[in-house]
This record gives sequence, structure tokens and C-alpha cells, in this order.
Amino acid sequence: MNLGKRYDFHSHTIFSDGELIPSELVRRAKTLDHKAIALTDHVDVSNIEFIVPNIAKVSEELNQYWDIMVIPGVEITHVPPETIKKLAIKAKKLGAKIVVVHGETPVEPVMLGTNRSAIESGEVDILAHPGIIDEKDAKLANNSDIFLEITARSGHNIGNGRVAALGENFLLNTDTHSPNNLITQEFAYKVALGAGLNEESSINVIKENPKVLLEKIL
Repeated sequence: MNLGKRYDFHSHTIFSDGELIPSELVRRAKTLDHKAIALTDHVDVSNIEFIVPNIAKVSEELNQYWDIMVIPGVEITHVPPETIKKLAIKAKKLGAKIVVVHGETPVEPVMLGTNRSAIESGEVDILAHPGIIDEKDAKLANNSDIFLEITARSGHNIGNGRVAALGENFLLNTDTHSPNNLITQEFAYKVALGAGLNEESSINVIKENPKVLLEKIL
């Protein structure tokens, strides 16, 4: 079975709560046969102007030398839902190509309404680990161009089954914080199957859907 190369659109460096500098994270991803990786450190209004330009700068540098696509991004995290659209627009103006929103995971006290605000913003590309997502919110997401995340991250992945059951447009990301969080394409396929997707859908999520997102943002 040809699963293709790995894509991961959700990762963290020392610019937020990750363990690695961007160069090492990208290098480790390349050794695991990644085609692309997005650097999406946590932001709110306090740090967005510092993080995004620096992530954009290192992404541009690494793209000149290594055969892996490095995409500058952000993860808008634990902010008032009313501010999500404004922050997403600002992130893109500062150089982010991908905007992720930290969804209503069952293992963190994310404010109720975050999922809805991300979906309705029209500016967010990925709703990360949206947890026990409301059926109405899932329907709204299915009628938009936002991707719901199926996650390999322990804890957040409690909600994978419900997300897979209610959603339609998925990406499978790791929410990498440390070196051992990165996964192979083969393992990603197993995570998709474990979420309840069938074999064909699992392959599409890890192999074809990333290309749809890349076409949108690039």
C-alpha cells in the first residue's frame, strides 16, 4: 500500500511550549519522510507580533536548503472566542500561512464557543482536536472549508471517534511538542483507522486532504 509522504500541519517549537528549536524539529521531520511540516506555535494578542515574523523567517531560510516544505503558522490558543477572527487576520498579515485554533479538547478548560467562532470566522484553516464537538458545529464545519483535526496527541485524542463520526473534512496531525511526538505515515494511517475511519477514508485523510489544504494556502 502506497501511503505517500507524511504531512503534519500542527507542531510547536521553543517559541511556545515545544522542546526543539525550529531547525531541529524540521530536520527530525525530514528524517521521518515528511513532505511538509507547519510550525504553529501558540499565540494570543501578547506574543503574536513576536512569534509569527520569527517563524516566517526561519521557514524561509530552511526552505532554501532542505527538501521539505516548512510552513509558517500559528495556533490561536485559549483566547476569548470573540477575538479569534481578528487574531487570525493579524497572523496572516504578519506572515502565517496556516492558522490553527486550539479547539475545545476534553482535557483542557478551553472556553465554550471556541469551536463555533473558529468555524464561522472564515479565516481559520484547521480546528485542532475539537473534542466532543457539538453536532451543530460539526455540520457548520462540514459546510465550510475548515478542516477538523484528528490528532495523534495523547489526551486530546479522546475525542477522535466523535470527530470522525460527525465530521467530513479531516487532517491528521500530531500536535508535536517533543521529538517522540513526530510519527511516520504508517503510524498516522493506524491513528486514522483507530478513530473509526475506514481504509479508504484513512488514506484520503493522510495522503490527499493535505494536498487540498496546500493548494488553498499556497
